[in-house]
Amino acid sequence: MAQAPPHRTHHGYPDLADIFTAMPVAALIVAPDNRIMNANVRAESLFNMARSAIIGSDVARTIRIADMTARVDFWNTDKPLSAYDVHVHAGRMAAMEVDLMISPIAEHDGWRVVAIHAHSQAQNIAHRRAASGTAMGAAAILAHEIKNPLSGIRGAAQLLEASVDDDSATLTQLICHEVDRIAALIDRMQHFTTDQPLTCRSENIYPLLDRAVELAAAGFAKNVKLVRQYDPSLPFAEINGDAFVQIMLNLLKNAAEALELVDKGEILITTAFRHGVFVMVEGKGNALLPIEIRISDNGPGVPDHIREHLFSPFISGKRDGQGLGLALVDKLVRDMNGLVQYSREPDSGRSVFRILLPMARGQA
Repeated sequence: MAQAPPHRTHHGYPDLADIFTAMPVAALIVAPDNRIMNANVRAESLFNMARSAIIGSDVARTIRIADMTARVDFWNTDKPLSAYDVHVHAGRMAAMEVDLMISPIAEHDGWRVVAIHAHSQAQNIAHRRAASGTAMGAAAILAHEIKNPLSGIRGAAQLLEASVDDDSATLTQLICHEVDRIAALIDRMQHFTTDQPLTCRSENIYPLLDRAVELAAAGFAKNVKLVRQYDPSLPFAEINGDAFVQIMLNLLKNAAEALELVDKGEILITTAFRHGVFVMVEGKGNALLPIEIRISDNGPGVPDHIREHLFSPFISGKRDGQGLGLALVDKLVRDMNGLVQYSREPDSGRSVFRILLPMARGQA
């Protein structure tokens, strides 16, 4: 007797509907008129929509492709099609980068299976580290080549200052001032080139966080409303205290600058304990990162064209920005085995920087 085919429940084989539901990637079944006729559990999660809301919707409206050139006849193909690294708005989620695969269903003209594979956070972090490493190497070479002649330029300007009139002395002072500014910028660049590990220990983040907030309130954020919402039960973190304060100051300054043209600007600083958040640490396996600090503001947000490269050195959305503040945040957080993320919350219209850090050893 012939064995039952795998699409039947006979002899213990799973039903095709069960297989489709359990697929490890988001999948849709699309009819000839481009209506979605079925969606699996992963699609619900990816789109942040109930299956009942997905079914019956137009696939081109549910998966909105950001690149206009990729849209041409994309959903009307009768042949297998794969598109990699495509930027889409899927369901109710913000823009994401995905791989899209369309496969026609044999003997059913116009019917297709669409698989959507979202790029993982691990992939994004790996790309960020690779780009950061390349930029840091370039920064080290650039710093070495530029800094040597700077002292000679400054010395020559000082010698000239002693033998010129007052008007010319103003110009030599300008040269000295600009040399000092460039030297300070190079010193900041060199922070990225050090491989010296941070010394981390068990720390209560709240005195450190309060110090950063108070410094911000007394200086660059004095015209901004600063709101603190702390989880009082948060355990100690495994961090470097000085690096943590620097991270918070950079994020608060970034938020304050984003609010310069906003009426009633507000920065919200919150903490929380998050269960089940892991990240792969190179050479150390999985690291649990339950301690969350969020710095959010009601500013205009990061421009779309730089969002993907936000933590790379020399990338900035500000006209006079140097693109080093967030790159330093990323490096210091990674040096503490943590993770930093940026997101834009569509419901509240707030920009959020989220820091996830390891708990101190020996704490439950």
